[in-house]
Amino acid sequence: MRNLRQPRVRAPKLTGRSWINTAVDNAGVAGEPDLSGRIVLLDFWTFCCANCLHVLDELREIEAEFADVLVIVGVHSPKFVHEADHAALVAACERYDVRHPVLDDPELTTWKAYAVRAWPTLSVIDPEGYVVAQMSGEGHAHGLRTLLRELIAEHEAKGTLRRGDSPYVPPQPESTALRFPGKVIALRDDSDATRTYLLSDTAHHSVVELAADGETVLRRFGTGERGLLDGKPDEARFSEPQGLCLLDEHTALVADSVNHALRAIDLGTGEVSTLAGTGRQWSQGSATSGPAREVDLSSPWDLVAVDGRVIIAMAGIHQLWAYDPANDTVSVLAGTTNEGLVDGPLVESWFAQPSGLTADANGNVWVADSESSALRRLDLTAGAVTTVVGQGLFDFGLRDGAADQALLQHPLGVTALPDGSVAISDTYNGAIRRYDPANGQVSTLITGLREPSDAVLADGDLLVVESAAHRLSRVRVPEEALRVESAAYRTRRPATDLAPGELELSVVFEPPAGQKLDERYGPSTQLVVSASPPQFLLSGAGRDTPLRRTLVLNEAIESGILHVAVKAASCDEPPAGMSENAEDFFPACHVHQQDWGIPVRLVADAPNRLPLILRGSES
Repeated sequence: MRNLRQPRVRAPKLTGRSWINTAVDNAGVAGEPDLSGRIVLLDFWTFCCANCLHVLDELREIEAEFADVLVIVGVHSPKFVHEADHAALVAACERYDVRHPVLDDPELTTWKAYAVRAWPTLSVIDPEGYVVAQMSGEGHAHGLRTLLRELIAEHEAKGTLRRGDSPYVPPQPESTALRFPGKVIALRDDSDATRTYLLSDTAHHSVVELAADGETVLRRFGTGERGLLDGKPDEARFSEPQGLCLLDEHTALVADSVNHALRAIDLGTGEVSTLAGTGRQWSQGSATSGPAREVDLSSPWDLVAVDGRVIIAMAGIHQLWAYDPANDTVSVLAGTTNEGLVDGPLVESWFAQPSGLTADANGNVWVADSESSALRRLDLTAGAVTTVVGQGLFDFGLRDGAADQALLQHPLGVTALPDGSVAISDTYNGAIRRYDPANGQVSTLITGLREPSDAVLADGDLLVVESAAHRLSRVRVPEEALRVESAAYRTRRPATDLAPGELELSVVFEPPAGQKLDERYGPSTQLVVSASPPQFLLSGAGRDTPLRRTLVLNEAIESGILHVAVKAASCDEPPAGMSENAEDFFPACHVHQQDWGIPVRLVADAPNRLPLILRGSES
């Protein structure tokens, strides 16, 4: 495994606040699991991150396949203040069906000990307690399987491998009518006395129709078992459904997030069908347009119908896509797949896990851009994206006032109001906020909610999805916004100390075994560098092909964020004894990508080199 194995280093101790999903003592405290003699895979994650959720899904099959030799340990390393709350993490472990021990590490002690730089990162520890591999990003399942088989053979031969049951101890199940619901829409006009609501019952892997009271379940679509299956309402299967919208009065669409698919529900018969997506997750190099059932999607999170198209918040790849029902096609609408907060023309803009959509009467599309804690606006006529609220990937908080100074914390939902303002489901602040374009102000309507993720108008109130409370709650929209104490935060992720002035940035990339750099049509690599604020970087910003670059950091600015995005293309090498010009050799091409947002603090005598590693994902 020349792309994964590294010189053995003794694994640092796993240190954090507490454990989750392990055996409890007489005092009810979960203890550290016994990992001696086992292969251990540390998954450094944070529950806000779609890429981390992708890795959780990738690891499920590996966890089952190597159950008697491998212990996966989730090391939760929070980005947002809310994620450092232990109860919120316990709920997230249930929400995302995490079936292995989790170390709650709010101070990032273990993160620092393992020199982790990005979410998600995986570290492999052998049965003798040595770190033998570390990789960041997604798409490592194939390489991990190969590495695990090597470690099993090696340590069985040495007699150092201990087989046994997993130390995972499931939590006590809690029964509620809804479980971590995600999004809600009204099925009839607000003035219609027979109005009902459609809700994604996310952790129950189903969609429900609720009566006007927002509580009584009238119909359920889906068996409640995770899967991708079309059919009648009691046969169909979803996997963590999220966003909803009406295509017409007879058809509701569902963003089926873990299935990477767009599903349709016939509201008359209850029949469920698949409109877009293959069930596979989109990856670099895959098609970005074409027949809807032939193009891969990536964690679709919300939907809104505008001018005959359905806009899809493609949270997994930081883009907005469009589904055209007339032609039955999908295509990219906005975003480059780079994660960040960059305005401009639709195709040049950057998003950061867009998770909520709404359209106002003027044709604007509003986006809850969760990882940048931002409210974005799309002007489809002008073809441009503008940030209304939001400072960047690592700035967030609870602050009202002028929109360019206001702060949110990982919002997941937006709702257009009749007066042209926008209600924001400010999820990690537990609040409903309101942006008023008339005066450019942000105000707080209510706090104290449990992870609100969406809202819909209901008789002059907002019917709010309190996801972590497993219910819908009515919130009166008052005449004046409530005044709350302001707070501002930065992420607790530690900054990297670097010297001011010239900095040598290098990205190390080695193609996976059996592949080589694909330079048939020119350079096979691309490096994009920027900074927040832009003045933090005096020179070296921009796009070029070499993976080594000299930057100049502005000594007049104490700290900032370096944004580094890299791509590399590789292709298969011919098997031993075969020429690459052989007629029966058809090499597959692969694109590898990684983005970093690195908080930097300028310190005299600190290093003036920043090495980063792009791990090639094998497939």
